[in-house]
Amino acid sequence: MFGGDTLYELRTSLQLAEIEREGGVSPHVSPMTDVKDIGSLLSRAGLTLTTVDVDEIIVNYPTIFELMEDLKAMGENNAIATRKPYLKRDTLAAAAAIYKEVYGNEDGSIPATFQVIYMIGWKPDPSQPKPARRGSGEVSLKTLEGAAAHIAKDSSGEGVVIKVPTGGEKK
Repeated sequence: MFGGDTLYELRTSLQLAEIEREGGVSPHVSPMTDVKDIGSLLSRAGLTLTTVDVDEIIVNYPTIFELMEDLKAMGENNAIATRKPYLKRDTLAAAAAIYKEVYGNEDGSIPATFQVIYMIGWKPDPSQPKPARRGSGEVSLKTLEGAAAHIAKDSSGEGVVIKVPTGGEKK
């Protein structure tokens, strides 16, 4: 599921262009879910052991037009029922210029940020494991600090060599 920070560059560019050219703002990017609300929704649905994780994926496009073409092909064009059915050509040209000026990369491309939200929750069941009581752990997390010091890049710089304290190496 896409999160609220998805396509913030496009959203901001379109808003700035519309304010400049038309004196107001109409939503052109569908609203997305806020990350903090997902956990609450899972809990309200009666799920337990909920976990929410977020990744940000940045995709570079030559221009705003290729980005919008991809969004349409993905079925992610604006789904708001009361939206303005069109975008004026000069407003779109202004949005493209704003996007490139404010967010553009050095190579002339533009980034599009996709915030992907992953979530999981379990339906309560008597067989579901219960959390261990606080302080019942048998291994201290401080022992992991020493293990982290043994991780280093190999000589080619491509892989990661994990130096195991027993003297062997795993790759």
